[in-house]
Amino acid sequence: MPRSQQTIANSFSLKGVGLHSGQLASVTIHPAPVDRGRYFVINNCVIPAQWYSVSSTQLSTELGRDHQTVRMVEHLLAALVGMGIDNVRIEIDQSELPILDGSALPWVEAISGSGITIQSGIAQELRAITTPVSIYKGDSFVMAIPSDRLRFSYGIEFPSQAINQQWFSWCPNMENFMTEFCQEVAPARTFTMAKDVEYLRSQGLIKGGSLENAIVCDDQKWLNPPLRFENEPCRHKLLDLIGDLSLLGWLPLAHIIAFKASHSLHTQFAQALAENHNLT
Repeated sequence: MPRSQQTIANSFSLKGVGLHSGQLASVTIHPAPVDRGRYFVINNCVIPAQWYSVSSTQLSTELGRDHQTVRMVEHLLAALVGMGIDNVRIEIDQSELPILDGSALPWVEAISGSGITIQSGIAQELRAITTPVSIYKGDSFVMAIPSDRLRFSYGIEFPSQAINQQWFSWCPNMENFMTEFCQEVAPARTFTMAKDVEYLRSQGLIKGGSLENAIVCDDQKWLNPPLRFENEPCRHKLLDLIGDLSLLGWLPLAHIIAFKASHSLHTQFAQALAENHNLT
């Protein structure tokens, strides 16, 4: 049964440091009318949260338009998808969203606290994939296989005993999608290996990173346990993928399989799905 479009009932704001910029950012999210979609506003520039707005994918997804950009959008966008929010205006005073605790949970909690309003339009929630679609680079890939249900299988592999190779499979019940997303995916935090921190900072990245907004491991163990899930890193990658797929405005009715993928592959995959549906 088709779902009605939804927006938030009341505006809300969150503040926090940007993971890469290290700058304090304030985000205010407002209700938006039917068929308006999810979009960002920075310095009076409107940037649609759509696949064609992608401007960079270096360790996060960045959207841009008219020389304005907004970075690290994937966690908020995943939370909006997970909570069933189709139309929303996202105002931000810096070019990077705050990392908060490194997961989508603070966004989910804020959306829940704001309330949800049912609107008159019909949501474009799922679209059937009739032929396989894939994007790959080396042994990394994302692909969609036709399926009668939405399914995700995500695999990662890292040279640390703390991570090794992990897989997480998720086949949500669409009638209970919000609850399952909030329980199984939203709490998973971003992660990194301690040996990569110095190099990333030398490249002007993760200036705002800390043990408070990411889980960090060395070659053997996690430096700031406990984890929220045994396979929290893998679940976080699925969180990123859902946020990046939100740039389609819908989710593919398919079995989506990813292995060692990145924001670059995620967003290329979203574009391939758009082309598959003649949306370019």
